[in-house]
Amino acid sequence: MRIDKFLWSIRFYKTRTIATEEIKKNRVSIGESVVKSSKEVKEGDVIKIRKNQIDYKIKVIQIPKSRIGAKLVPLHIKDVTDKEQYELLKMRKMSQDYYRIKGEGRPTKKDRRDMDDYVENDIASDFTDWDDFFGEKDGDNSEDD
Repeated sequence: MRIDKFLWSIRFYKTRTIATEEIKKNRVSIGESVVKSSKEVKEGDVIKIRKNQIDYKIKVIQIPKSRIGAKLVPLHIKDVTDKEQYELLKMRKMSQDYYRIKGEGRPTKKDRRDMDDYVENDIASDFTDWDDFFGEKDGDNSEDD
């Protein structure tokens, strides 16, 4: 099976076109050599893929006949990526998680929705009749006397 079709069929890339483009950008290699899209994949090959700023390594266990479900992927490949690479990815995600200090600047769409929900719930729970609140009753104006 061609490597672009293989990477698409094991759900490493969403489309075969994206897989082909990544291969053209020299982000995919088998062993130590960079490959072309037409390179045939065999069982036992170790494929190195540069994606999301980390280097993945997968070992081909079995070649699927066509695109497979996500639950079946471990039957066809074995992830041999270094643990350090996943730690790098985790650190990058944590550092990019919030690019601004919470409460500073213009609210995001999520912040705005949270504020709207809070205000609506606050108004609904605090609604009281103003006359009852101030203790006045109809026709009870004793200040005029």
